[in-house]
Amino acid sequence: MGRLFWKFFLCILLAQVAATIGIGGAFWLRDRARSQAAELDTGPPAFIALDAAAATLKHGGLPALRGMLGEMQRLQVFVQDSQGRELLGRAVPGGLEAEVKRLLASGEPQRSIRWLAGPGGERYLAFVRRPQWVPHIHVGAGRPAGLVRPGASLSGPGFGPGRRVGQIAGIVAATLASLLFAALLAWYFSRPIRALRAAFEAAAGGDLAPRFAAGRAGDELNDLGRDFDRMSAQLRALMDGQRRLLHDVSHELRSPLARLQAAVGLAHQQPDKIASSLDRIERESMRMDKLVGELLTLSRLEASPGLARREQLDLSELAHEIAADARFEAGPGAPEVKVNAPGPIVVQGDPDLLWSALENVVRNAMRHGGSGGIVQIVLHADAQHAHVDVLDRGPGIAPSDLAEVFRPFFRSHPNQVDGHGLGLAIARHVLVAHGGDIKAANREGGGLQVRLSLPLQP
Repeated sequence: MGRLFWKFFLCILLAQVAATIGIGGAFWLRDRARSQAAELDTGPPAFIALDAAAATLKHGGLPALRGMLGEMQRLQVFVQDSQGRELLGRAVPGGLEAEVKRLLASGEPQRSIRWLAGPGGERYLAFVRRPQWVPHIHVGAGRPAGLVRPGASLSGPGFGPGRRVGQIAGIVAATLASLLFAALLAWYFSRPIRALRAAFEAAAGGDLAPRFAAGRAGDELNDLGRDFDRMSAQLRALMDGQRRLLHDVSHELRSPLARLQAAVGLAHQQPDKIASSLDRIERESMRMDKLVGELLTLSRLEASPGLARREQLDLSELAHEIAADARFEAGPGAPEVKVNAPGPIVVQGDPDLLWSALENVVRNAMRHGGSGGIVQIVLHADAQHAHVDVLDRGPGIAPSDLAEVFRPFFRSHPNQVDGHGLGLAIARHVLVAHGGDIKAANREGGGLQVRLSLPLQP
C-alpha cells in the first residue's frame, strides 16, 4: 500500500469519525436539553389530576388522597404539607422542586400548581411531574407500553449495565464498519492510480505498450488509463514513423552520394570524359538539393501544423498557373495538362503551401500518367468544400496501397528511381493544416484520381 492509499484511507476515516461525533454530539445535546427542561407538567391531564386530588381531599380526607396518589399510574402527583413533607414520603426531584419554588416566588397565578384545602383547614401544595416517556419498553405487568412510572426500578431490557454494553457494542460496530468502508474506498481509488504510475515508469523506460484493459464505462480513473493507452500508442506510432523516416532518408541519400562518388572517380580516371562527369555531378547535386528541400518542408509541416499565413486565393487561377508551368517544363512525350474550372473558387490559406501541394500532385500524375496521355485538373465545389481532382491514365495503384501513397518515401513501383516519394506526403500535411483532406482512388479504365478538398471561404 502506497502513501496515496493511506491518504485516502485517513481522509475517509476522519470524515466518518467527524460525522459520527457530530451525530452523537447532537443526540447528547438533545438528551441534555431534555434532562434540563422543565419537569413540571402544565398540560390538561395535569389540571384534571389536580382537580381530582382537590375533590378527593375535600370529601374523603387525607386517607382517600393518599390512596388515590398511590394508585395513579400515568401521572405522578406530589402533595406536600406545610412542612414540605410529601404525603407518600416520596422524594421530590430537585429540579422539579426548584421550578415550583421559582413559580411561587414570581407571584403570578399558576394553574399547574394548586393549593388544596383539607377538612380541618390545613393547606397542601400539589403539583404534577411531567411523564417520563421511554419508547417500546414494558416494565412490569399492567404497565402500558411506552410509559415508565417515575421512580420505578429500571432493571428490565434496555436499562442498566446491559444498555451500556449495547451502546458500546454499537459504537464498536460502527467504528469497524467505518474502517472497512474506508479501506475499500481507498483501495478502489488508489489501485488504478498505482497502475497508471507503473505505466508511466514503463513508458519512461521505453515500453509504450498499452497496459489498461477496458474498464467500467463512466469511471473517470479507467477513462484516464485508456487515454494514457491512446497517448502511448500515438507516441509509439510517431517514434516508429521517425525511425522509418530516418531509415528512408539514409537510403535516399545513399544512392545519389554513390553516383556522385562514381562520377568523381570517373573524372579522375578518364580526364577526357570530365564534361559528362560534371553533368552527372550536377544532376545528382540538384537531386540531393531537391530531396533536402522536400525534407525541410515536410519537417516544418509536421512540427508546426498551423498556418503562418492566411490569404484569400482563387483555386482556378492557381490551377491554371501550375498547368502552364508544367506545360513549359514538359519534354517531348510528356502528358498534356488540361484544366476544367467552372469559374473562380475562393478559399483561404497559405498560397505557397497550396501551390506546393497541388504542384506535387500534378507532377506525380505527369510522371506516372504515361507518355502521350492527358492529365486533367478538374475543379468543382459543393455547399461547404472546394474539390480539385487530378486525373491521369497511368497504371494506377494496387488497392492495398491506396492509403500508403501519402506516407513519406512510399513508391508504388519499387524499381522507380525518379522522385523521392515525398510529394504526396507533403500534399497531405498541407491539406490537413488547412482543415481539408486528400484521397486517392483508381479510375475506371485505368489511371489514378487524387482529390484535394478544402473548406470554402464564407
